[in-house]
Amino acid sequence: MIERKEYLDELIGYKDKNIIKIITGIRRCGKSTLLQLFQNYLLTIGVSQEQFIVINFEDYDNRHLLNPATLHDYVKKHIAPSGKTYVFLDEIQNVPEFQRVVDSLYLRKNLDIYLTGSNAYLLSGELATLLSGRYVKIEMLPLSFKEYVQYTGDENNLARKYITYLEQSSFPGVLEFEGNAKHIEGYLQGVYDSVVLKDVVARYRISDVMMLESLLRFTFDTVGSRVSTKSISNAMGSDSRKIDVKTVEKYLTAFTDSYILYQAKRYDIKGKQYLKTLEKYYAIDMGLRHLLLGKSGSDVGYMLENVVYLELLRRGYQVYTGKVDSLEVDFVAKNQDGVIYYQVAATVREESTLERELASLKKISDNYPKIILTLDEDPDRDFEGIRKINALDWLMEK
Repeated sequence: MIERKEYLDELIGYKDKNIIKIITGIRRCGKSTLLQLFQNYLLTIGVSQEQFIVINFEDYDNRHLLNPATLHDYVKKHIAPSGKTYVFLDEIQNVPEFQRVVDSLYLRKNLDIYLTGSNAYLLSGELATLLSGRYVKIEMLPLSFKEYVQYTGDENNLARKYITYLEQSSFPGVLEFEGNAKHIEGYLQGVYDSVVLKDVVARYRISDVMMLESLLRFTFDTVGSRVSTKSISNAMGSDSRKIDVKTVEKYLTAFTDSYILYQAKRYDIKGKQYLKTLEKYYAIDMGLRHLLLGKSGSDVGYMLENVVYLELLRRGYQVYTGKVDSLEVDFVAKNQDGVIYYQVAATVREESTLERELASLKKISDNYPKIILTLDEDPDRDFEGIRKINALDWLMEK
């Protein structure tokens, strides 16, 4: 079992706080494992097994608990006679009207409630209304590059491990197959089928599955490119795959809700305003991208940009793509401490490439950090306050 230390520490920090803990993320990113790790932690500090109520709603043995009234009665019946009871409801979105069950359970002060779900709509609509201000979201991602390297036991040959990380996937379950390409492909196909069929096709009642998959391949193939629903519709139409703008929007929403795609909106740095068009999309995992696209989807620069985007999310930033005059900044990363600007490139050894990457950062007049991340193994450098850093060292937080 891989210890997801950052996520576990976050859960521990919320322990016994009067707030519902909701863990979201794509299927098989490690949400159930995180609950197990947290339960193991509770046992080490003296909490007894009798104080746990653990239900996985994808376990067929629990099918009777998919009825909301039955679930509510079951939890009440199994509350520990003394002390706090820790309630773990895994893949809660499978329960109809689960929001009302959770709302009612929350009223009982001797319960500490933890939920997981594989869809962003878990936090939309009625749940947000019923539980406004009473829940905290922990959004999980598959393994970071640092976690992946730590699992191997040493930090030697990071460049080779980075290539393996991209090709074999960041999903924790892949590590069980010890590099067996055929088994890994089968595993990733299972992840893909689960997400597309369970969380997209069934949820949105999509009949044209082939068109849905064509759109996903298109967005996977154009990660890091500025697009709009209209430009996607036009581009796919030119390849004899006609799809209207509304359908593109519906499908993209379905993909982002299921966490297989992430959308990065644009931000005008000088105008300090958010823009409504030409956003970028990033894939949840390069192994899945490789599964769908094969060698044709092997652009080194865009893959690095995708990895950096997900890492910034892991580190707690709100991430946008930036615009400064007519130039683009790959990422504007914001948190409570301020802003960091990033340019990402596979290499900047050619002077023209370096100047292009520096140009947009030089146009930003504020004093927030400005960084270029590259796979070049040259020494780090400083260009008038703009730092060039090796991306793998940055991913390892060196």
